Amino acid sequence: MIEILFVLGFPVAGALVLAAVGHREHASTVNVVICLATFLSAVALTVRVISHGPLLVLDRLFFVDPFNVFLVALTAFVGFTTSIFSRPYMRIEHEHGRLTPQRLRLYHSMYQVFNFTMLLALLTNNMGILWVALEAATLATVLLVSLYRTPASLEAAWKYFILCGVGIAQALFGTILLYFAAEKVLGAEGGALLWTELNAVKGQLEPTVLSLAFVFLLVGYGTKVGLVPLHNWLPDAHAEGPTPVSAVLSGLLLNVALYAVVRSKVLVDGSLHTSFAKGLLMGFGMLSVVVAAFLLSRQRDIKRLFAYSSIEHMGIITFAFGMGGPIANFAGLLHMTVHSLTKSAIFFAVGHAAQKTGTQLMDGIRGLITISPAIGWGLVLGALAILGMPPFGVFASEFLILTTAIHEQPWATPLLLLSLGVAFAAVFSKVQPMVFGETNAKRLPLRPAMTPVFVHLAIVLMLGLWIPPFLADWYRQAAKLIG
Repeated sequence: MIEILFVLGFPVAGALVLAAVGHREHASTVNVVICLATFLSAVALTVRVISHGPLLVLDRLFFVDPFNVFLVALTAFVGFTTSIFSRPYMRIEHEHGRLTPQRLRLYHSMYQVFNFTMLLALLTNNMGILWVALEAATLATVLLVSLYRTPASLEAAWKYFILCGVGIAQALFGTILLYFAAEKVLGAEGGALLWTELNAVKGQLEPTVLSLAFVFLLVGYGTKVGLVPLHNWLPDAHAEGPTPVSAVLSGLLLNVALYAVVRSKVLVDGSLHTSFAKGLLMGFGMLSVVVAAFLLSRQRDIKRLFAYSSIEHMGIITFAFGMGGPIANFAGLLHMTVHSLTKSAIFFAVGHAAQKTGTQLMDGIRGLITISPAIGWGLVLGALAILGMPPFGVFASEFLILTTAIHEQPWATPLLLLSLGVAFAAVFSKVQPMVFGETNAKRLPLRPAMTPVFVHLAIVLMLGLWIPPFLADWYRQAAKLIG
């Protein structure tokens, strides 16, 4: 229990401290230290769950099993490495006059609030608190997306707030319907919104009400996942917000929203015993993959390019969970991991590139390998990794998903292969001139802070070559829990 309190307590304490001193010179260092403490607490919680099994503590308020503890560890790790990246990045933004001290304080405090909401959503056993946490995450990220206060960033934040607000309202209605179905079985005082209680009696829940609830939950949380056609907020929010915010949106928020969908799917599958939820997830997932792949070639802003890439990959993960079964679920969990690590690494490299060249337009970024070899190699390796080139981990997870689709859903295989091919051509054709193109710019005198980029890519490379046995067992246990 103490580990859970530390995992949630450090971000809360950090938000309060940084709300007071977040504008000072050493605030970014304080942010890193708090994120490190949160990550170490998440590691301790992970060890506890692996050693002693699932935890149900504090009057059943918090529930931790191999599925969500894996996401807790990933969330805390990416939050920590992003705070390391944001330390020099936000300092330069402040020096260039793009951020006032007050906005810097807002950034640091809201960053910790965002971390807290993500971790609370993962750890809570209550489906109502899960909804509250994701709504709080929406409010925190609206403030982060609009940090620069430019007309474009305010428009992006407003679009994000409206679309995700409407989506989260649908999720609230789905949660109410879930309670309505559960109250008849568990009673008003029986913990009708506690996931462990719902999971225990899922076979007794009213199928019609539960299927309707899942539709609203999928639409609501699917908006935050960025599934097509609910994706319109995502490219704008990535393009106009600070780059560290883009990294945590792609690396953390999308995963947590999909986690909520998968938890709901487990209940529906147990109640209906049909392929209703499976079909919806595969349909939305495949639509997202195809649409995002063909929209990639139209992008001119580098952050929007990789935002559409995030939509594509969340579609792949959603499709994998829709297929279900031990292999597809294992591949979906692996893809969640490698996508979070790779995409955040790409945004780190993109942030440095845009900051050094003064533009996010790809036509204005050329010859990164000359200007800064570290940024150039970080971007090209990250692009190759996210495009599924062997031996990176994305190739391994996509290969497992494709082979499972060939066996179980042959209709989807040509669509997946076509979309992956189109995405590869679109992204690589745009990244190649940015890295290796001709430029008259001089080499940068200072080295950028690229350590988080290469740490992430090294882990993704390792997962493509060898998955440690404890991690493989972890994925298998989580895949079994999903169903």
